[in-house]
Amino acid sequence: MHTYLDCLPCFLKQALEAARIAGVDEAVQKKLLNKVLKEITRFPLTASPPEMGRIIYRLVREISGKDDPFKEIKKRSNQLALNLYPKLKKRVRNSEDKLLAAVELAIAGNVIDYGVKNSLDIEKELEEILGGDFPSANKKIFEFEEFRNDLEGVSSLLYLADNAGEIVFDKILIEELKELNKEIVFALRNEPVINDALKEDAYDCGIDKYARIVSNGSDAPGTILKFCSDEFLKLYQNAEMVISKGQGNFEALSTEKGRIYFLFKVKCPVLAKDIGCELGSMVLKKAGFSNGVNCRPTSDE
Repeated sequence: MHTYLDCLPCFLKQALEAARIAGVDEAVQKKLLNKVLKEITRFPLTASPPEMGRIIYRLVREISGKDDPFKEIKKRSNQLALNLYPKLKKRVRNSEDKLLAAVELAIAGNVIDYGVKNSLDIEKELEEILGGDFPSANKKIFEFEEFRNDLEGVSSLLYLADNAGEIVFDKILIEELKELNKEIVFALRNEPVINDALKEDAYDCGIDKYARIVSNGSDAPGTILKFCSDEFLKLYQNAEMVISKGQGNFEALSTEKGRIYFLFKVKCPVLAKDIGCELGSMVLKKAGFSNGVNCRPTSDE
């Protein structure tokens, strides 16, 4: 996905919020915004939004002197989601179709995103997820049946993670995939960026019990292949199937071909317009689609 003009003010808003979370004073905040503005003037619209995000959050770390401004937020998000883990598991166990239920929960967990929402009430968001009315197993949603069928033909897959807290919801899906005897590699960012999950978050959430944990070698808020490590690229190129979680990964990989499934909740009006969805829609779609994708709105729309 390329960058739209509407993305530019969002970049500034993200930078300001990140600076405030980092705890720097207004003079430093202004210094950061000046630098981001300078970068925006030379940023090509043909590049994906996560490429600008990579620049922004590098500047935040540099100017604030804080390597991981969102560290405490990530820890809190993980713990709150882990507290809900028994309820999430119960929801899957009681469903008619466990894989479908796990996919729905994984997508719903994508709401935990500070890169899109400049403020977030984690407790409220998580409780709303549990109270959500997802479609029954016999309703056609997105490309779930194709997803299930493609799963039958693979023995292993690469799972591209997104945010802290959200990875607990991913864990639910990963556990169901393990029940199908799939070997899973779980890939995360290499360095702190927004509230994106790192390897330490995956270990804290116990995902290492079900998947091999790796980093993608990049500090971008999305899997931008040209910035990823050679080790990760080999895993990516050899993967039988890729599950790509979150908007950042979609924005970075939307033009890729192959057996990639995007799972995310549409939280950005620019992205909603780009793919032809309503804001708040939940997406499960195979790679290689553009405008006009059929999405299912959430029940609160």
